[in-house]
Amino acid sequence: MVGRGSVNHNSRKFHAKNTDPERSHLNVTYCRENIKAVYHELFDEALERYNAKQTRADRKIENYYEKIRSGKQEKPFHEIILQVGNKDDMSADSDEGRLALTVLDEYMKAFQERNPNLRVFSAHLHMDEATPHLHIDFVPFTTGSKRGLNTRVSLKQALAAQGFKGGTRGDTEWSQWVRSEKEQLAAVMERHGIEWEDKGTHDKHLSVLDFKKEQRAKEIAALETVKAEKEGQVERQERRLKELAPAVKNMERLAADFSTDPEEILPEAGTLESGKSYREKKAKPLLAKIVQVLRSLYRAYIELSERLVDVQMKYNRVCGENSRLNDRMTEIWLENKKLRQISADYTRVKRVFGPQQVAAAVEADKQREQAEKGRKRPRRSLERGGR
Repeated sequence: MVGRGSVNHNSRKFHAKNTDPERSHLNVTYCRENIKAVYHELFDEALERYNAKQTRADRKIENYYEKIRSGKQEKPFHEIILQVGNKDDMSADSDEGRLALTVLDEYMKAFQERNPNLRVFSAHLHMDEATPHLHIDFVPFTTGSKRGLNTRVSLKQALAAQGFKGGTRGDTEWSQWVRSEKEQLAAVMERHGIEWEDKGTHDKHLSVLDFKKEQRAKEIAALETVKAEKEGQVERQERRLKELAPAVKNMERLAADFSTDPEEILPEAGTLESGKSYREKKAKPLLAKIVQVLRSLYRAYIELSERLVDVQMKYNRVCGENSRLNDRMTEIWLENKKLRQISADYTRVKRVFGPQQVAAAVEADKQREQAEKGRKRPRRSLERGGR
């Protein structure tokens, strides 16, 4: 993973609550240089050349480190954290943990040679936490730049100089370099008999607020899918109604045909034909056909009416569900907006008071809440006797 980095924590100038000071002597320090001294080493000559070309005093840079630190384009340094396994299969106080130390140590010793444009100034392997892990802090730099200092801070250009050319948004210089370093670590692991099981869990760690925003985005995407399905159902029902419309019109036309003057429908009596013969041979058969047709029409009418009512009920349900989905999406959007504001405020607090102080205050408040919950939890009464 990549993090903001805390050099004082890595060098154990202070101990967090998840460290065991009694095992800190097992930690390995590869280098611990002052970052300002490293900036002088890397950029002083380029800074002098740059300032010599400036004709206006306000364009000169007095302190390149402070310029980068207070700017927004580049970070003063980057930190990566590497770990093999977890506390269950590579516990720091086990034989497997000591094997993890060997792997990370071998990986670290070749890191600087493999990454000449990433100037490592602080590197520590920790054995006093649950799982062995390695912190590497470096300043990325590029040379031969035509803009600003010809040697300047740039993560993108530093990685490009090492052969990692960015392509799409999901295939940047950084993502290519990370994959390459994972392969380097996997090769060291393999030499020590450890196979890398790629679980696809190497995404950047999210803060609680970022996690909530991500979950809300997933929920909105799911609601959009449901909404699209409901709208598709509505469209299908509307098409079905249009298909039924001609059948209803045909039924009305047939009913109109049989509602005309009976004299136009009944056949004429034959010459010298008796009334009985006319009734039995012509009138009754015709009447039977009319009754049969009317019954068929009635059954068709009842069937179409029931289907029409069913379609209308389904349509109304879909409309209601669609309305509720829209209301829920509005609620989620408002909640997401509040979360973004809270996240922005939290970032401002960290910028003003410092990330370490804020993290310590949050941890203290969590412990206070847990202590209060412990005091409020009722004790179970012990029953005397029994089995």
